[in-house]
Amino acid sequence: MELKINGRVVKVDAPADMPLLWVLRDLLGMTGTKYGCGMAQCGACTVQVDGVATRSCVMPAAALAGKEITTIEGLADGDTLHAVQQAWLDLDVVQCGYCQSGQILGAAALLKSNPKPSDADIDAAMNGNLCRCATYPRIRAAIHAAAAKLA
Repeated sequence: MELKINGRVVKVDAPADMPLLWVLRDLLGMTGTKYGCGMAQCGACTVQVDGVATRSCVMPAAALAGKEITTIEGLADGDTLHAVQQAWLDLDVVQCGYCQSGQILGAAALLKSNPKPSDADIDAAMNGNLCRCATYPRIRAAIHAAAAKLA
């Protein structure tokens, strides 16, 4: 099958029902997307599909033909970090870091659809992206900082 990932068309030899997460990690070596629960409950595997935050662990890769898939590896523009990535660094959001690629892609999708989110908007959009280190206040602050940069 052919998939468009981070602006490039790639050919992969995978069963139609293979989840995108495993296509990315095992077949393409793109390990920025993390395995968490395997049931679309934790958000560690979040990527963007046509700009929408999507759990890759339950999404069959074959269902994504013709769609634009963005992973953490493709969010930056060359050497220029996306505003969300830069805010994550500036505000020292990361503690263990395991959930962060999913958090960042979810936050970037939120800001694409809602450029000036309230705390309630952020909480609703990011609900389900779990962080065992509980960096939620810094995540919210980073989303607000990124929104200000994108405005």
